[in-house]
Amino acid sequence: MTAEAGPPASTEPGRADTRLHRGPRRIAIIGGGPGGLYAAALLQRLDPAREITLWERNAPDDTFGFGVVLSDETLGGIEHADPQVYAALQRDFVRWDDIDIVRRSSRHTCTGHGFAALGRHRLLEILHERCRSLGVDLRFRTEAPDPARLAEEYDLVIAADGVHSTTRETYARVFRPRVTAHRCRYIWLAADFAFDAFRFEIAETSHGVMQLHGYPYAADSSTVIVEMREEVWRATGFDELDEQESVERCAKIFADALGGRSLKSNHSTWTTFATVVNERWSHGNVVLLGDAAHTAHFSIGSGTKLAVEDALALAACLHEHPDLPTALTAYEEERKPVVASTQRAARASLEWFENIGLYLDQPPRGFAFNLLTRSRRVTHDNLRLRDPHFTEAVEREFGCPPGTPPMFTPFRLRGLTLRNRVVVSPMDMYSAPDGLPGDFHLVHLGARALGGAALVMTEMVCVSPEGRITPGCTGLYTDRQSDAWRRVTDFVHDRAPDTAIGVQLGHSGRKGSTKPMWEGMDEPLPDGNWPLVAASPLPYKPGGQRPGELTTARLADIREEFATAAERAARSGFDLLELHCAHGYLLSGFLSPLTNRRTDAYGGSLARRLRFPLEVFDAVRAVWPTERPMTVRISATDWAEGGTSADDAVEIARAFAAHGADAIDVSTGQVVAEERPEFGRSYQTPFADRIRHELGVPVIAVGAISSWDDVNSLVLAGRTDLCALARPHLYDPNWTLHAAVEQGYTGPGADWPAPYRAGSRQPRTGRTDAPKPRLTLTS
Repeated sequence: MTAEAGPPASTEPGRADTRLHRGPRRIAIIGGGPGGLYAAALLQRLDPAREITLWERNAPDDTFGFGVVLSDETLGGIEHADPQVYAALQRDFVRWDDIDIVRRSSRHTCTGHGFAALGRHRLLEILHERCRSLGVDLRFRTEAPDPARLAEEYDLVIAADGVHSTTRETYARVFRPRVTAHRCRYIWLAADFAFDAFRFEIAETSHGVMQLHGYPYAADSSTVIVEMREEVWRATGFDELDEQESVERCAKIFADALGGRSLKSNHSTWTTFATVVNERWSHGNVVLLGDAAHTAHFSIGSGTKLAVEDALALAACLHEHPDLPTALTAYEEERKPVVASTQRAARASLEWFENIGLYLDQPPRGFAFNLLTRSRRVTHDNLRLRDPHFTEAVEREFGCPPGTPPMFTPFRLRGLTLRNRVVVSPMDMYSAPDGLPGDFHLVHLGARALGGAALVMTEMVCVSPEGRITPGCTGLYTDRQSDAWRRVTDFVHDRAPDTAIGVQLGHSGRKGSTKPMWEGMDEPLPDGNWPLVAASPLPYKPGGQRPGELTTARLADIREEFATAAERAARSGFDLLELHCAHGYLLSGFLSPLTNRRTDAYGGSLARRLRFPLEVFDAVRAVWPTERPMTVRISATDWAEGGTSADDAVEIARAFAAHGADAIDVSTGQVVAEERPEFGRSYQTPFADRIRHELGVPVIAVGAISSWDDVNSLVLAGRTDLCALARPHLYDPNWTLHAAVEQGYTGPGADWPAPYRAGSRQPRTGRTDAPKPRLTLTS
């Protein structure tokens, strides 16, 4: 049977012809924003024989918002795919390099950023003209037919119908969207003059903090976005003002930024931003594009950028793949990771502005640096390349000696001065028979102490045999174990005298009696199990061992076990002690409402759930030497509904600080097996950041901090005091020393051990270049 003679292939919900390599012929596009229009132009240009129809409910000259910012990366994609559109955009773009941050009449400028913007109305005009010239059927002032009907009548339906997408809702059971509303209200406005930079201005009013985001999009026009928390918006009375009254009040509040000029609106209304995420982007021959598929907060300027890049990727996949299902799968696989990364950055930026009140008392340049690096995409090293003078000024304000990166500045905790801001995070090694640290621990911890970090932490050291996670976990419940640890601390103090070594004390609780990680993480032992105890008799995993609920008498015994282990730790020579109240182990199990179901004095309210962990802390602090610091590791969120929240974490940290904790080590999760973490670069840092600024207590940040640039950025922005890194130190025990070499730093914050100094310069590699010809002869 030939392809021409066979019956048409069918996909749900429509009839896409998947047999022909030429791709879909009849294409329906719902929505006439930049993404839908650009997709139409690209697809028509790739195959002029296509029949493409686009529906837009508004008139051609209707548009909402004012200016659009596109990155050089996006423009490069446009230039490659359609030089004609690129040339038209180039003629109208306004370009600038500077960002101004204005707070309390203090203005700081950072340059080298490279922005390009034009009016949204002009962008749409360019795309309208391009679509018409190519033969796309543009139907304005017309509601698109029902998506299901279009799916039956067309080979491909592109839903570019925005954040309130009808198509997405029609197939919600397939796309499985999640729409998250946020805490701020904002309004899009414009000014009849051009800012000379991207301007962030902070207004501190009697009702709360407001911020202006402003940027030029034409020689005589700027976009102005005014944003504030919902409670500030209501307290100011904006909820009772009409459109014009809102515009006038915004102009009055930000009169300095506007030079006394007025603002204008375009059917502008106050709204809250909604983050849209879809588990799937396509269904049969229907595919989502732009805001219908995803949104990213305007503070990183990515909405139009993402839609245009979606259009480029969709057109390319349809062109490259032989059938529609394969093309749509490829489109989704290509775009989803990129969009997820952008959304993580946008979420970080959005939440920074939601919580901007925490940062108002930062030093002026530190505040500016914090704002610029809020998304965690722009870093210290980025800014040092873009504007070294700005970055050096921030470093001077922070207290960095000349030529000293922020990560190599010292930090003091009680009687302990750390030479830099790097901590080797606790990492379970599961290599201690009978809880006894041996040669492995001497080499493992000794190597990392020689590697330049200021503080090296042991794995969780268990306070009893029953408190072990696995049979290979270390302990401090015998004097023999204490003596073995003394061998490790003596080596560190003798051979790496500028490095401190800390011990983390803990009890496994319901997560004990399991196999080593590499044999099956959190999997019960096949034999030789020991009884487990916990706040409540709840197994960690379905089918797992059920712990016994701790009685009041047994709580007293465990409290004493912690105190006795702490006394041994002091005799062992540890410089710092950390109490492990995170990751679902025993003390963490008391803190989380998901794992503590008690009805006595140790359960119920957060204050009651805190009672036993605080009793243990007090017992340990009472026997731990006064001059030596104590820290507490917490899980700031359970990443599960009904669990510990960020607000709870602040209160937990507040309680431990009030009892004498010198710093809070802020981790997250691993409390319940059904958690859904939101992984990403430095993803746990915002929790540490909030605790630090709300309580004024030192914090240690952990979680996907992998580069020295991350450490410099987080410390200089004031988001943390210390950074704990785990996997990077498994990859490279000398990570800190190598970070110093890579930054050209040779000061006291990273002094090489004398036997290693000959290796303090990067080894030469094989030559990769060749001598250039000096002379060319012609015959």
